[in-house]
Amino acid sequence: MPLDQGPMYTDTPLAVIPTPMYETGEVSKILAAHVKIDLMTRTDIPIQKDAFTLEASKMALSHNAFIRGFNSIYQQAPRVPAPDKADFVGYCIAWHDCVDAHHRYEETAFIPNVNKAAGQTGLMDAAIEEHALFHDGMERFKAYLVKEGADFAPASLLAIMASFMAELHAHLAAEPASIVALARHSTPERPVDILAIADAAARSQIRLGLVFNALPVFYLNMNHAEFEGGMWDGVFPSFRGTGRALLTRGIPLWHARRWRFASCSPEGRVKRLAF
Repeated sequence: MPLDQGPMYTDTPLAVIPTPMYETGEVSKILAAHVKIDLMTRTDIPIQKDAFTLEASKMALSHNAFIRGFNSIYQQAPRVPAPDKADFVGYCIAWHDCVDAHHRYEETAFIPNVNKAAGQTGLMDAAIEEHALFHDGMERFKAYLVKEGADFAPASLLAIMASFMAELHAHLAAEPASIVALARHSTPERPVDILAIADAAARSQIRLGLVFNALPVFYLNMNHAEFEGGMWDGVFPSFRGTGRALLTRGIPLWHARRWRFASCSPEGRVKRLAF
């Protein structure tokens, strides 16, 4: 099947989730300060009053990239021709590694630092417990692909994915609200700068191997130009111009044949799938 003739990506079997910011429609100056946009020229962007709602929305957008990655694998697995299966396996493993890195970021950097800032413990233990519910399924997914490689059986791969997709989606849908709820633990006496904590935690997790071998599966499953009316385009991810080109076109030149299986174009629009 020619690359420009595959079916259009759809949000199935997992539905994408709304951002708390979009759901509340609240407006204030905090997002303008955070992303340095000119509100006089971006009146289409509803700006929320609460940093926790903003961080929760960024988490929801990240989770949607994982959801679209899952869906793109699920939809294409039965159709990938034999000559393209090795590249597809590389894409699948990159998706696993990207999601795994995200949860490692939460458990080892983000959540511990939120607890430290608030002077409490266990504030997001429920999220960590949810990780455990689909961890084994995701490990079976990767182990099967590593073992079988291009000889994987589509039905077997889909069966493994089906075994953990409900728990994965439930977690991805629930976690943003738990970040919004953290606001009650930030007080004038002990403020929690959730945006700074998340940014520092993310930077601490960056590894060169992750950037070239997994990160494209994140950025190329971002529908930022269309999702929620395009209000996130240039806001999250916050890059524009050269930065956007580097992350969506430059870095993906490494293992280029893998990333054609993604659901979105470098411009952040859903596209026809490779197969």
